Amino acid sequence: MDKPVPHITGDGSHTLYSSHYGQYYHNPNGAIRESIHIFFDMSGLTSYLAKNLPLTVLETGFGTGLNFLLLLHLREKAGHTAPVVYQSVDAWPPDAGIIAGLNYPELLGRTDYREVLTSVFANLQPGANNAFSFGDVSLRVYYGLLKHFDPAPMMADFVIHDPFSPVANPEMWSSETFGRLAGLSSPDVVLATYASASSARAAMAHAGWYIARIPGVLGKREMTLASKNPDKLAAFKRLNEARLAARYEQGEFTRSQG
Repeated sequence: MDKPVPHITGDGSHTLYSSHYGQYYHNPNGAIRESIHIFFDMSGLTSYLAKNLPLTVLETGFGTGLNFLLLLHLREKAGHTAPVVYQSVDAWPPDAGIIAGLNYPELLGRTDYREVLTSVFANLQPGANNAFSFGDVSLRVYYGLLKHFDPAPMMADFVIHDPFSPVANPEMWSSETFGRLAGLSSPDVVLATYASASSARAAMAHAGWYIARIPGVLGKREMTLASKNPDKLAAFKRLNEARLAARYEQGEFTRSQG
């Protein structure tokens, strides 16, 4: 695996560039801004935190740990004190030395977050890592492929689907992957992803998800929300899931487009 290279994005926050995948870990126009937009505000997770209810999040692609830090940050702002389980999966986590140089702690006004991230990355071992606890927040990171991920029964309230793009990492955008995520989620789960490719949406539909297009940000016209409960998408423009699923079944998407 390559050694990813730090890069400053348009909102001043860091991302990493992977020469192996030929892609940035986050939107180069703004890492923090895009993550808050899609994974917290558009998904309804920000509003959920204000209700102070127990929360389970499943993330595909731990990456730099940015989404986890944003969860800690936004939870504190909302006054959320209920228990949180944050389960993430990543096959190729970056080295702790690289993570230590990222500027998220300064930008979020919490320099102690640097120790949070570096302690996690420095102690990751292949397989399940379930020992990270930050107050009422339990972080569990599976270091390996999603297809080998076998957690205790879990019911995710939100899924943050944040792997590399359908072109770079097609396995993570297949019907099999979205079926697996559905099986790990609650009936009212909301899945959020930055991608808007028809191939990805068709794979979701084939796996039984309801799908909606949502406004994008920072150069992306659209992004995608999905749920097992269509009522969770009532505020957005729904897609024709039956048609998308049929196109997927017919083999129209032999290789996903980004």
